[in-house]
Amino acid sequence: MSEQVMVKAENVHKSFGHVQVLQGIDLEVRKGEVFCLIGPSGSGKSTFLRCINHLEKINAGRLYVDGQLVGYRQQGDKLYELRDREVAAQRRDIGMVFQRFNLFPHMTAAENVMEAPVQVKKTSKSQARERARELLERVGLADKADNYPSQLSGGQQQRVAIARALAMDPKLMLFDEPTSALDPELVGDVLDVMRDLAESGMTMVVVTHEMGFAREVGDSLVFMDGGVVVESGHPRDVLTDPQHERTQSFLSKVL
Repeated sequence: MSEQVMVKAENVHKSFGHVQVLQGIDLEVRKGEVFCLIGPSGSGKSTFLRCINHLEKINAGRLYVDGQLVGYRQQGDKLYELRDREVAAQRRDIGMVFQRFNLFPHMTAAENVMEAPVQVKKTSKSQARERARELLERVGLADKADNYPSQLSGGQQQRVAIARALAMDPKLMLFDEPTSALDPELVGDVLDVMRDLAESGMTMVVVTHEMGFAREVGDSLVFMDGGVVVESGHPRDVLTDPQHERTQSFLSKVL
């Protein structure tokens, strides 16, 4: 596998009971790339994202992050599931930002950002606190370090969640519709932080409805529907001149 590839999916299948959610996904995300996934609700985008860090187990195929098989090891032609501890070690390198911010309500913004480095990486509290303040400054919330989530707007909470994911120094960031739960006027601040991350060279896989962000910031775009990749290419090409009828119909409703 090329060392330039951060995520590689080979014929990935996932079903919940009888419902096939992913039906043979093949794609590659290159290092330093912003890779956008778009499509209607229920098309498998979020499920695929959750498979990348093994929050969902795939039923068939292979998923690699930075050359390593996710969730399994291979011996001969057999796959063996990794132990929880080994999966957790893989996950450390992958930051994830969800639709809902999932912050600890009883911790301040800074404490939320410090928690994983202290607990998982055994970073000293003073070092973690300093790094938390740097990261909160980076997401424009230096003055909110001592505020609790209930004292922050949704957009501010989401920016704390991004800072928290960055605190583990991930090599890959996954964003699952990070702005869809926000009031429209708060979306811009979160997208600005993501834009800044993209400019710093972070590899990002973003499930999004923000077509403007995909067009401006994305390097690659995939349109998914019914658990398959219908169309892929450069965001500007796909968004301005979609080739597939299904893509055209979806974009005519959202653009």
